[in-house]
Amino acid sequence: MPALSRRTVFKGAAAATGLTLLPGAASASRVPVTREEHRVVVIGSGFGGGVTALRLAQAGVPVHVLERGIRWPTGPNAETFPHPTAPDKRIFWLGSEPNLFGLVSFPFERYTGLLERVPGNGMDIMCAAGVGGGSLIYQGMTLQPTEEVFNANFPEQLDYARMDQVYYPRVASMLRIATAPDELIASPTYAAARVFARNARAAGHSVEKIPMPIDWSYALRELTGEMKPSYTNGDCAFGVNNGGKHSVDVTYLAAAEATGRCTVATLHNVTDVAMAPDGRWLIHVDRINTGGVVLEKKVLTASALVMAAGTANTTKLLMRAGATGGIPDLPDGLGTNWGSNGDQIYTWTSLADDFGSPQGGPVIYGSKEWDDPALANTVIQASLPPLPNLRTTMLVGYGVSAGRGHFVYDPAKDDAVLQWPGDADAKVAQRIHERITDIGGAAAVKLNTTTLVPSTWHPLGGASMGTVCDLAGRVLGHRGLYVLDGALMPGNTAACNPSMTIAAVAERALDEIVAQDAGTVF
Repeated sequence: MPALSRRTVFKGAAAATGLTLLPGAASASRVPVTREEHRVVVIGSGFGGGVTALRLAQAGVPVHVLERGIRWPTGPNAETFPHPTAPDKRIFWLGSEPNLFGLVSFPFERYTGLLERVPGNGMDIMCAAGVGGGSLIYQGMTLQPTEEVFNANFPEQLDYARMDQVYYPRVASMLRIATAPDELIASPTYAAARVFARNARAAGHSVEKIPMPIDWSYALRELTGEMKPSYTNGDCAFGVNNGGKHSVDVTYLAAAEATGRCTVATLHNVTDVAMAPDGRWLIHVDRINTGGVVLEKKVLTASALVMAAGTANTTKLLMRAGATGGIPDLPDGLGTNWGSNGDQIYTWTSLADDFGSPQGGPVIYGSKEWDDPALANTVIQASLPPLPNLRTTMLVGYGVSAGRGHFVYDPAKDDAVLQWPGDADAKVAQRIHERITDIGGAAAVKLNTTTLVPSTWHPLGGASMGTVCDLAGRVLGHRGLYVLDGALMPGNTAACNPSMTIAAVAERALDEIVAQDAGTVF
């Protein structure tokens, strides 16, 4: 293995915390224009899009999924995903690496990579690209909120009892969630997880294993040398090459495609949406190559359009359509009620304990503090990528916050830009800091990277239920237009990683949509 330079170490650590992204620009040239008609078009293939595709296909409705990125197939010893310690073009969505910490940096070749940084005023948003959306690169914490915390943050009409009995279990079954086995936790590279659990308990905080969409036998097989390390050395910040991770592409979407009624069109970048004169929906799409060059322009017409492009891109597309007249009379609340899920990402350097290197991942333990629904929060330990031993690991907190931002459409840029008050998450951030200080102990150095470069991997809201959509994601006043991703959330997901709740709310919505709208609306 080649020696790692100081620059590479900084790049790898920063990439793992989401600090190193710049957006790219699409290529433009004279290209052919084609037209297609579909019954249902879904923009995006993450949790909302995956649930929609499967449940409509199972109900006999043909569905066409548009994904701007590529497929990322994995398997034992695969090299599909990039490595954080050796960043390359596969990390970035048609963009380049910025100058970081004053270190000289060189742009990568433009490529339809995994991550896009969407800059905002006061907060940047990290967006995934690829079949499976955010599930390709998320840590995988699959948490269900308690009834008290859920009802304090979501409309009670969602009916927590029904969510608890039907929809959360349905998601858990699809993702085949499981906690890490004790045999793995006891292995040498999981020292950081063991120290976290010990310190948290000693400080009086709860500790429990975090359910993950992972077949942990893959990690155990790495210990025996059957596969090269991917889980057990923390080399999974940008996807797990060995497989065993039950992301949306290999669960919901694979099942949808297996019905024969779902097609997934990759490298299809949606540029605009609009209402057709006959009330159907127009979707303007650039079919691109992996360098971003436009090969074909498409205009798709659909009876139903499901926006599942991720919080930022769903909100931006709808706001552009509203501002330019493409979709008239969109609800006034569009672009509001946006939250960061209280994200706080820390490095934890210990003088008392040696976490070792490499560090096993992705996440083993977490500490919940959910007694107060207004300040409920979760703190977890996550591994660093395989770097030299820096006596450092990661601590991540997130939780309930009343702080909200909003998007403003800028006609000069033809884009909607997030406006985020700098102190919006101050209350939950302070409580997370206190808990991380307890867990880190006196002989520790803790650095909150979120204060250096404000950013979130858990953007929520912008087309929220109750203000823009009903509880099933129907955009108010617009027949056949739906939002079924993080944009539908009311600014937070009740002290949990958002994925499970986004999927469970989508599962509930699809039951209603299939029963009430299929055959009538579309």
